[in-house]
Amino acid sequence: MAETMTRVVITGSTRGFGYGLAEAFLQRGCAVTLTSRTARHVREAEHKASAQFQPERILGQVCDVREYEQVVDLRDAASDQFGGVDIWINNAGAGHNQRSLWEHDPEELHRVVETNLMGLLNGVKVAVQRMLQQGRGAVYNVEGLGSDGRREQGLALYGSTKRAVRYLTESLVKELEGTGVLAGALSPGMMVTHLLTDPYEEGTDRWERAKRIFNILADRVDTVAPWMADQVLQNTRNGARMQWLTRRRMIARFLLAPFRKRDLFGDD
Repeated sequence: MAETMTRVVITGSTRGFGYGLAEAFLQRGCAVTLTSRTARHVREAEHKASAQFQPERILGQVCDVREYEQVVDLRDAASDQFGGVDIWINNAGAGHNQRSLWEHDPEELHRVVETNLMGLLNGVKVAVQRMLQQGRGAVYNVEGLGSDGRREQGLALYGSTKRAVRYLTESLVKELEGTGVLAGALSPGMMVTHLLTDPYEEGTDRWERAKRIFNILADRVDTVAPWMADQVLQNTRNGARMQWLTRRRMIARFLLAPFRKRDLFGDD
């Protein structure tokens, strides 16, 4: 393994935005560790990536980010395979159907909070400990709806965890000042993934209303992920926040919507 090769770990990276990021980093010559809590998903993603890129630059590792020891094992496996970790992206997340907070089962409350917050804390702790030892590295946390304080009916649970991600990242930036280790945030905006569409039942009025907005504001993963990978690889600043769906872009999309028809869901 070449010493100059950037080594990347991405949690929750066997599908959706995580896998899109993995592909983008592999296209740019990086070594990438793919993860999921499901062994079958890891095998499938590893096989898919290995058919496109050099297998020696790809590692698949089962990891449930809610379990601290599994996150330690992930870091150690990536370090053993590639000689270290340069970039760690906390992407693993859990969503839920839109419903009021009191309508969630206790098990769902635990699943979402433990994945989106405890999983992130585990990833930060494990990655930063090793990066401080090596004197360099970068940790990025993936934001989502609620990170900026925006509220959406029926998403109080998910949004609360993502609001915490923003606070955690900003605190981490401050704590890492002067250490040589960088912290930052990735804000990909709306993307056509299971996290965006799963809360909706296809064919319902609610889905049709949501789809109209998604066709204005959302993007496919293969549009956002390559841009995001470039931003991460070029970044040298602690506290950087890579945001795809900026306010300016949102306004432009709404202004152009009557003249520019987009269909991200293949209905045509």
